[in-house]
This record gives sequence, structure tokens and C-alpha cells, in this order.
Amino acid sequence: MKQVYIKTYGCQMNERDSEAVAAMLRDRGYGITGAEDDADIILLNTCSVRDLAEQKALGKMRSLAHAKKQKPALILGYMGCMAQSRGAELLENPAVNLVVGTQKFHKIADYLDEMELRTPFQIADIAAEAGSESTIKDHILGSNGDRQVTAFVSIMQGCDMHCSFCIVPSTRGTERSRPIAEIVDEVRRLADQGVREVTLLGQIVTSYGRRDSGKSAFAKLLAAVHSVHGIERIRFTSPHPKGFGDDLVAAYRDLPKLCEHAHLPVQCGSNRLLKAMNRGYTRETYLKIIEKLRTARPGIAITTDVIVGFPGETVEDFEQTADLMRSVEFDQAYIFKYSIRRDTPAAALPEQLPEAVKEERNQILLEILDTRLLRKNEALVGTTVEILVEGPSNKKPYRMFGRTRTNKGVVFDGSDRHKGHLLPVRIERATVTTLYGDPAILNL
Repeated sequence: MKQVYIKTYGCQMNERDSEAVAAMLRDRGYGITGAEDDADIILLNTCSVRDLAEQKALGKMRSLAHAKKQKPALILGYMGCMAQSRGAELLENPAVNLVVGTQKFHKIADYLDEMELRTPFQIADIAAEAGSESTIKDHILGSNGDRQVTAFVSIMQGCDMHCSFCIVPSTRGTERSRPIAEIVDEVRRLADQGVREVTLLGQIVTSYGRRDSGKSAFAKLLAAVHSVHGIERIRFTSPHPKGFGDDLVAAYRDLPKLCEHAHLPVQCGSNRLLKAMNRGYTRETYLKIIEKLRTARPGIAITTDVIVGFPGETVEDFEQTADLMRSVEFDQAYIFKYSIRRDTPAAALPEQLPEAVKEERNQILLEILDTRLLRKNEALVGTTVEILVEGPSNKKPYRMFGRTRTNKGVVFDGSDRHKGHLLPVRIERATVTTLYGDPAILNL
């Protein structure tokens, strides 16, 4: 049995895509290994959102090409967003056999089967394919008999927003949504296998069904998933502020399974730059959405994405972003230094900022964030929170790990028998990134 190793770069969408490809390959008779050295086939699932992710994948492939000299039968391939963006040019590395774009993941097993029948060859397939949004539906729930209690569910592919800094519309294509019934059936099957929490995924998840069903389609989907017996928690990512209409705000009020956590990417606090980014909202509109969410669901956690160093960002623009971060007091923020993405409008803008300026501003925002995160987390010490136990902690496998409904990680002393359970845990200690629970609560 040929063994396949898949290394994933980038977002949760890529994690989900890798899982689906692994499930397809397993069903075709391939083994899935977590050990690169044991692999006969190595696939890199790539990201193009930032230059760093691309450089990591390219560097990894160079090292694999060197290893292939000692193992000539090794098959190497790229898949995902960078594969879609760069296409056949990636085959200029003679060690690469396969380049598969974002709409052709379901063809990977066919291409690997073909390579079994004849001398390995090179192929690049980045063509669009109707219906590809419904091929990401297979799951591998745990390994070695472990039970998985959380799962990602892809509900759509593509993006029609065309933010000036973003390459995703060209790598993922236009918006394509799966039918509600198909998604609910997948969620029901996951629940039957022990999954207790699902995260609905899309490039702009709040645009779900917009082409076919109108603005309320995503709220209808949330209600349908909410009705699935056995599912205890629902999350979704990544949305766009323009998708937070009154119906979605009401869903936070009316659907108990929808966790009180909203990821609301702001990107920056300057209206001038928001317009240059083609984001379609203002600072004031964004703050109004947060106000509505906090009214509908008191205690809701708000997280965000921020880009620092966008072309032309002045000191005043940056201060407006820093001020927004101070005033909103996010529960988490993913702060990225702007990097040029080819074939995007922002790449051609004048006044590209020096790396040193971007790094300095990045550190200022991180300091603002960490100060507020520590204060918020320390305020939870002495309180009791509900967590869904996911399994052993990655960093401390002798302890267990779970998440609050507001998506804060909690480490506590427990055992595998607690996996999959909703537990009340008393918080005894907090850091910027982690809460630590009182093990005495486990006697309840």
C-alpha cells in the first residue's frame, strides 16, 4: 500500500481540504501517514494569502527535491491556492510530479493511480470545474481509533468580494454554495460519529447562498444545522462585516447552539484605507455591528483580522487602527504585515511601506492586543466556564484540553474519559493565550 503524507499550510479551509483529500485517497486504497520519511507520495497543500506561506512551501519542496535524489520513486506534488495561482510554472522544478488547483482536489487519486501504471510524469490541472464545491465532504475523524469531537464543514467555495489586497478570488474562483440539505446530511453523519461541534467554513462564509437564495440564506443554514440532534455547538469562519445583517445578529440571540463568538475581520481602522482596500464598510459601520452583537448576545467574544502596513498607510491611519483596537478590546486578533500579492490591485499601488516600518507597527498592535487579552483572561480567574473537551493538550499531552463557548483554550488535569463531554471548569490561572482549570471540578 502506497503511503501518502500531506503537509498543510495556511487557513482552516486548507486544513479541511487536506482532510477531504486524505479521506478520498484512503478510500482509493492509499495509506495516510503522519511520518514524512515513510511516505511514497508527499503533497504540499499550499497557501497564497501571504508571501511567507508561499516561501515556506517552495523551500519545503526544494528540500524534498534533494531527498528525492536518494529515493527516486518518491512522488511530489503541490495542491491548493499557490498551485492554482502558479500552475505549470511549478513544474519547472523537475522533481515535482503533480500540481492540482483548488477545484480539482477530487482528481488527485485519479492522477496518482495513473502514475502507478506508467513512469511518473508531470501534470498540472488548475481548470475550473462545476460542482467542485460539493466534493469536499469526506472526513477522517481521528486516527488510531481516537474519537474526534470537533469537525470543519465546508459549505461553499470561492469569493466575489475582490478586496484590493487579496489573491483569494483568483485562487478559489467565484462563490459556489452547497445545498442546505447536503450540508445538514453531512453534519448529521458527523454527529452520528460522535462529533459535538462543527465549524462551517467558507472564504466569505456569510455570503453563503447569496447568488441563489438571497441575503438570509446563511441564517437559514444556521437554523437548519442547529436542528441536528447531537450537535452541541456551532461556529463559522471566515465572515465579512457586510454579511452581519439583522438576521444573523438575531441568530446569535435565538440559536443557543451558536457559540457566543464572532470573528469579524476589520483589517484596519482608517476609512481612507478601508476604501482603498475595497472593503465596502466604514469604521463607524463596523463598530455599529459590534454594538448590535453585544446587545443581542451579552458576553460575546469578538475576534478580528488586521493588516498593518498597507500601501500608503500614514501615521494617522495607523493610529486610527491602534485606537480601534484599544476601544473594541478584541478577544483575539490575527495581525499580519501586508505583503504584495501578484495580480492584485494593491500590488500596483505607490507608497509601499518599508519592512522595518511594518514590523514596528506590527509590534505596537501586538502589545496592545496582549495587554488586553491578559486583562480579559485574568478576569476569568475564579469563575466557572463550560468547556468542550477535545482531547490531550498538544503542548502538555499529560493534561486535557478544551474550549469555552467564546473559543478560549483551557488546559486541565483530566483523562481520556472526559473527551467529548461538556464540563464546567473553574479557572484558577490565566496567561495571554491559555486558561488553566481547577481539576477538582472533575469530581462533580
